[in-house]
Amino acid sequence: MKSGTLTSTALVERCLARIEAADRDLRAWVSVDASGARTEAARADDELARGVDLGVLHGIPIGIKDIFDVAGTVTGAGSPLRMKSESPAERDAVLVTALRRAGAILIGKTVTTQFACFDPPPTRNPWAAERTPGGSSSGSAAAVAVGMVPAAIGSQTGGSITRPAAYCGVCGMKPTFQTVSLEGVVPVASSLDHPGPIAQTVGDLRIMLQALTGTPCVASELPTMSRLKLGRLRRFFEDRVDPQLRNALDTTISRFVSAGATIIDIDVPVEFSDVLVHHRRIMATEAAAWHRARFHAHRDDYGPCIAALIEEGLRTSFEDYTASKTHQQALTTAMAAQFQHSIDAMLTPAATGPAPDAATTGDPCMNVPWSYTGLPTVSFPIGLSSDRLPLAIQLAGPYQYDWRLLDVAEVCERLLRPVA
Repeated sequence: MKSGTLTSTALVERCLARIEAADRDLRAWVSVDASGARTEAARADDELARGVDLGVLHGIPIGIKDIFDVAGTVTGAGSPLRMKSESPAERDAVLVTALRRAGAILIGKTVTTQFACFDPPPTRNPWAAERTPGGSSSGSAAAVAVGMVPAAIGSQTGGSITRPAAYCGVCGMKPTFQTVSLEGVVPVASSLDHPGPIAQTVGDLRIMLQALTGTPCVASELPTMSRLKLGRLRRFFEDRVDPQLRNALDTTISRFVSAGATIIDIDVPVEFSDVLVHHRRIMATEAAAWHRARFHAHRDDYGPCIAALIEEGLRTSFEDYTASKTHQQALTTAMAAQFQHSIDAMLTPAATGPAPDAATTGDPCMNVPWSYTGLPTVSFPIGLSSDRLPLAIQLAGPYQYDWRLLDVAEVCERLLRPVA
């Protein structure tokens, strides 16, 4: 755009044409503001022509998961009743404001599973319609995968950025907990929720995080593979994965080693044995606290999976919730100790395998530990299964290590998918 070889208007029209052509089948969008996007694109082009550059996303169309407030639109959160009864948001969520400040054009709201939980969405996987796109950021991942937008915003409480990105063959980032504001969002669990970007490449994830955090765009020299030390987490992770993904992981690691990286096998801390139970308990309890009154008044507006979670949370005692919070802190401390051996990132599968059938959103167990401990993760594709479905890995870093983690992930991704 800065060179004049592309305009925001042309890019927006390309995205709108793709949405028009494919979304009848894909169903990635709740709403699309074509008129507003065209107006904003014309404004962005005029600003650039006058030498006004708002930021790293100037004139770039972006999708927003429909749990974030966008002024003038209803935040439906996948709920039919909310779409009918809620008033339009009076102001943007804080992260939406940040995106606008960086010059982004909000082209529309993407589909979320109901209340960002486990009930399957209407969105289809762009690689195979009978497979799930993952959840809960289903529409965001699918829209990016087919080029409807260059990037989109998702959120993760268990595995809701990483898993959809993995199943749809794109890249996802869950930043360190509280890096991106949750103000103006319909929550799942306040101590586990993480907003974050989904994009085509790790480099684009970096641009999105710059916009979301207001961080200046500063060019940095990427590390070389020969200087990377990656920890390969065993047991909990690799015991649960599909053989095809395990083989793809082995092949990927061999490529990293051939390029000079050091791989260290690491056993997970003992606290991992109970992480799924405690994560579920915290998520259920905090979800129930937010939904309690509405759930009793409108029980029929809740799908079976989110209803079961809320009912579980309503039954949970304060003592059990407190015990889980204690375990959460213990595992967070134990994981911090794992990074004291000069490890650049932990390496694990991003999902248990290729996307399963559309009756589920998939198993989030590969992602839950990182949402639970609040540590940053970046995921990217590493190949295809025998059914030609995407397979992916994720890298996890220490607390507030987001920028360095992006550097490490970009080096790894470039080795697997060279930039043309």
